[in-house]
Amino acid sequence: MDRVDCVVIGAGVVGLACARRLAMAGLEVIVLERADAIGTETSSRNSEVIHAGIYYAPGSLKARFCIAGKRFLYRYCAERGVAHVRCGKLIVATDEAQVARLETIRSNAAALGMPDLEHWTAAQARALEPALRCTGALWSPTTGVIDSHGLMLAYLADAERHGAVIAFESPLLRAELADEGIVLEVGGAEPSLLLARQVVNSAGLQAPAIARRFAGRDLAGLPTGYCCKGNYYGLAGRSPFSRLIYPVPERAGLGVHATVDLAGRCRFGPDTEWVDEISYPVDPARAAAFYAAVRTYWPDLPDGALLPDYAGVRAKLGPADAPAQDFIVSGPADHGVAGLVDLFGIESPGLTASWPIACEVARRFGLAESDDAA
Repeated sequence: MDRVDCVVIGAGVVGLACARRLAMAGLEVIVLERADAIGTETSSRNSEVIHAGIYYAPGSLKARFCIAGKRFLYRYCAERGVAHVRCGKLIVATDEAQVARLETIRSNAAALGMPDLEHWTAAQARALEPALRCTGALWSPTTGVIDSHGLMLAYLADAERHGAVIAFESPLLRAELADEGIVLEVGGAEPSLLLARQVVNSAGLQAPAIARRFAGRDLAGLPTGYCCKGNYYGLAGRSPFSRLIYPVPERAGLGVHATVDLAGRCRFGPDTEWVDEISYPVDPARAAAFYAAVRTYWPDLPDGALLPDYAGVRAKLGPADAPAQDFIVSGPADHGVAGLVDLFGIESPGLTASWPIACEVARRFGLAESDDAA
């Protein structure tokens, strides 16, 4: 049985950030990934937005990690040549009843330490984006767009440079707590046993199920995972917008927003579809709801201009009618298992928050603060 300092389960953007952070601390790190490539699920099926950190509750992990992660990403991407653009975002009210909610959003952002949101009139918003229809807006100058795959490749390169190894097509079958650490049974073409002193459960959508594979731990406090599918439609033809356009958010999410990727393509989404199983086909029948949502802020959207694009599934910790949940970073002090950190409910803004999450994992293992911290 091979011995290793640390095993990270999952090679999404957060798992790779954890591998980078732990390898930079001098630990021997192995990343287990059941797929044949990095970031094949949530990390590559999202809006690729660098979130400003506007909507989250003051004091929440989402708020803290998003704002710190945003600062880190702009610096890191510039240093490492990861494609990105700080394009800014307009949050738009499309009727008078929503205008008052803009002030609520601005006040929340200020409470988070973000006083840079600006109230704009409809005329100011249209001067920036002439195709837009709104009754008022907030301008967020620190929102951006990133090449998520490029970011993951940079994290992986840094981790490997410090000695980390990634094992593809290597699913965790089960784990067992032992006196010297945690014994991991790894499947795949070459099944193996690993004894790790530390394990990070960064399995994304599968994290609650993976946590239940650790024989000998108390299962009573583990969360139940839920799947919320978000569908995206692409625009046939030239984008009418140069920046991100977000409607005033509804309770279930941030609404069908417009993003312009680094290649200039415009997409709309995600919507909110609660599903029992992970699946990625986009149902063309959902187009009618997209046309209705987009036309609230872009009334000139032509018929037939929306094409099914892609879908992603968000890791939720409650059903459709439950309040929004914060990230959960659960370490030995929380669950009593030495050497184990679980990451639950890592959905948006997980990409933006990836590096601060990794730094928090290191802190839960008792490692010193990194000079490279956000």
